[in-house]
Amino acid sequence: MGTSYFSTEPDPAISDMPDGHALTWLSRIPPFSSLPEYELKALTRVLHVEVAPQGTILFLQGRSQVENLYIVKKGLLALSGQAPPDISREVALTESDMFAPQVSQFLKNLVKQENTLNDREIWGGIALLRNAGVADKTVKATRDTTLILVPGPVFLDICNRYPVVYKFFVGTFRQKMMDAAYAARIVSEQAREFLMNTVPFSFLPESEIVRIASELSIIYHPRDQIVFTQGISPIHALVIIQKGAAERYFEENNQVTLHDQISEGSIFGGISLLLNNAISIRSLKTTEDTHFYTWPGQQFLDVCTRFPLFTEYFTDIFGKRMLDRSYASIVAKTMKPREESTHHLNQSIDGFYQRNIIYCLTNMTIQSVAELMSRHRCSSILVKNMTGDFVGIVTDSDLRKKVIAAGIGFLEPVSIIMSTPLHSISQNAPIFEALMSMMQENVKHMAVMDQNDAVVGIITNRDILTSQGRSPFFLIREIQASNSLDEISHLHLQLPDVVQNLIRNGANAGNLTRLITTISDTILVKLLDMAIAKLGQPPCRFAFMVLGSEGRKEQTLKTDQDNAIIYEDPPDASAEEIRSYFMALGETVCTWLDQVGYDFCKGDIMAKNPRWCQPVSVWKQYFSDWTHQAEAEDLLQASIFFDFRGGYGDMSLVRDLRQYLMNTLLGWAGFFRHLTENALYFRPPLGFFRNFIVESRGEYRDSFDIKSAMMPIIDIIRIYSLKYRIAETNTPERMLQLYQQKKLTWDTYTELEHAYRFLMQLRFSCQVNAVLIEKTGPNNYINPKKLTRIEQSTLKEIFFRIDRMQKHISFEFTGS
Repeated sequence: MGTSYFSTEPDPAISDMPDGHALTWLSRIPPFSSLPEYELKALTRVLHVEVAPQGTILFLQGRSQVENLYIVKKGLLALSGQAPPDISREVALTESDMFAPQVSQFLKNLVKQENTLNDREIWGGIALLRNAGVADKTVKATRDTTLILVPGPVFLDICNRYPVVYKFFVGTFRQKMMDAAYAARIVSEQAREFLMNTVPFSFLPESEIVRIASELSIIYHPRDQIVFTQGISPIHALVIIQKGAAERYFEENNQVTLHDQISEGSIFGGISLLLNNAISIRSLKTTEDTHFYTWPGQQFLDVCTRFPLFTEYFTDIFGKRMLDRSYASIVAKTMKPREESTHHLNQSIDGFYQRNIIYCLTNMTIQSVAELMSRHRCSSILVKNMTGDFVGIVTDSDLRKKVIAAGIGFLEPVSIIMSTPLHSISQNAPIFEALMSMMQENVKHMAVMDQNDAVVGIITNRDILTSQGRSPFFLIREIQASNSLDEISHLHLQLPDVVQNLIRNGANAGNLTRLITTISDTILVKLLDMAIAKLGQPPCRFAFMVLGSEGRKEQTLKTDQDNAIIYEDPPDASAEEIRSYFMALGETVCTWLDQVGYDFCKGDIMAKNPRWCQPVSVWKQYFSDWTHQAEAEDLLQASIFFDFRGGYGDMSLVRDLRQYLMNTLLGWAGFFRHLTENALYFRPPLGFFRNFIVESRGEYRDSFDIKSAMMPIIDIIRIYSLKYRIAETNTPERMLQLYQQKKLTWDTYTELEHAYRFLMQLRFSCQVNAVLIEKTGPNNYINPKKLTRIEQSTLKEIFFRIDRMQKHISFEFTGS
């Protein structure tokens, strides 16, 4: 039940009384009172009971998953519209008189808006029907409360077959939405969750996302409606498809070009706002009934000013499209002049062109020129005349089209196939000008000239794309567009450069891990799509799960693969055939992951291992055994599985498995004792006299393993999260939810959160240095002597506090 922690004592009023009494009780509760008797009888057989002790937080708004419909049998629930985490935290501080002068009464009111549910009242219907099963309120038991649970699938089936039940809940919701304040809170919280999972918003700080969500509005356009018209419609806001679909296109001479479909999460209007004086470059027409989020243009431009990486997402997309000649010619016609240009497109080409000039003479044979190009591994060569002037260029394309396809002899002079005159551009020209020139002149290579009009190099369309390689968004899109393992591997090798650039620009550890996780997820999805195309469609529902650091969304540059496959229980007759398919899928994907840069797991915890490629029932048995029978030593190896999440496939299988795990853990103190014993296995590398404990010999002499030093924080937070039924796997997010549930004090939360982020930031910096400077490959070892005095002092203080936290958790769960 979301992030709640319940007792499961049966309610005699439901479980023990005759069916007739349960039927009578249910028949008095609208809207079930409108159902026929046979439906009510069937419904009473699937009801179950849970008891929420006073003070229990059952759900967190916008975070908890709602699996059932909840009827209050006896007790009282308080419902509140909870503010975003940063506001909630400030209000909590205000109530303890720490920062009272700084926090307005408005913030308190935002958190405190509240109503209650009494006996026979219902909650959860709107979350299931309208909010994708995510809580739209924070729910807390203000008295010991007995709840009757209607399973979500049963409730949705009834709503589908009985419109009167559906209208009961939706009608109530619509009445509430008439209240502007209520509607604003719902829209803002849903929008926050939406933006958290939408690039490029997902790479902004969470506080910024919360603020943006509060600025969004929702507008509706029916199917087949033109929303914007190219070159005419002003764009006052960035538009994001919240639900539905549309097509964007350019119309010229009554012909539609540059046509493509966009759907949920797609963005329209960014380039028009940035570069075209807020006039639409293309037309936008809905193809379905569509809801759009709109974000005022001025706020969008303000964020672009403060977050260059956010801006680069839009300009990188633009730069990529500009390499299509038709798009460039259209933009050249529709672009309105503007004084400012975007950060990337305004850079000079000086740092990106090829300075090593390869040239030939006009009288050289085609064969000799081809051999020269092959020897220098270049895709183009400049041509000089007999007086030493550059007069043309020959490219790979010329050799294919003008020689091989046309049948010209290899011994002919190269002058008959060269492209002339030679197109050129100044070395001080901005990237934008180079793009426009290439597209309008239909060339992919240009000579670069210095201030004396002397040729100093060549720039290609590929060089311009590579110039955007420091952008994480560009890297992600290139992975999505790749067609081979070699391409993906090459792109993955660019990751350290991207991370280094982000670190230099002040990116924190949270953003870095989110980026690396997004790239890993993108690669995984791409490889699974390729594998399924090779092996055929899956024979049943399945999910490819990621575990460990990837499951926690905490990958660094030094990582191997930890994954597994779960699939629905097959019929006996086809069990072996289905198992063979998923084993082949696991073998293929894991092998490809290894080839593109994610090493095989040394412990063989991978989907290609038959033990970790299993149907739902086997996975549930695994977790049951780990919870009820495993000893501490067994859990030391199995703890990685408690940080699982779905990476591809049917996520309902993963959610069901997590719910099963949470239910299985109830009441098993021995499990938490064993986990705690394992959390004490890794000790901070700090000696009695507060000196660092380092390796005394070997490759990493005088260094310590920072990954092992961080493990106690991860382990401790995992233990508390499992105990208090928090479904989130990311360590910082787990900390936040534990604080919100008042399971961690403010001081403990801030100590752990700051310690975790400092260690992760230090870990990233050292890995990037190892890859790009020392050329050794990423590792997790740090030599404290190479750190500054401040870094050394901070590390010692962090290790001291981790040790103190380990002693606390040891006493709490083991009594020692």
